Amino acid sequence: MTQAQVPAGERGATRIADRVVAKVAAQAAREALRGAGEGEAQQAVGPPVRRSVPRAAVTVRERTARVRLGLELGYPSDIGAQCGAVRRRVIARVGELVGMDVPDVALDIERLHSAQLKGDSSGRVT
Repeated sequence: MTQAQVPAGERGATRIADRVVAKVAAQAAREALRGAGEGEAQQAVGPPVRRSVPRAAVTVRERTARVRLGLELGYPSDIGAQCGAVRRRVIARVGELVGMDVPDVALDIERLHSAQLKGDSSGRVT
């Protein structure tokens, strides 16, 4: 061993904060809802949403992250397809950028926005 090499046990460790993983997950969710993923259509998966800022909560244990996202989606749309796209994108991007496995992405759909309401948040669509 040369002088420049330090044994693995003495090098230390890199810890990535939960909030960093949460930001990566939220950005990945925004990308998925815009349809910006590779291999996906370059159009949105659903109608545009005025305020589409996913809220992310993350629990990290060793090299594994469990993600919970709160989303607002456009309606009418294929909600299942949107959720699937978000899950796939979050798993891929967290793995690529942070190097963590993501076995669980829980989605809370907090609100559906309808283009038919045109800004009236108290109306109902039937």
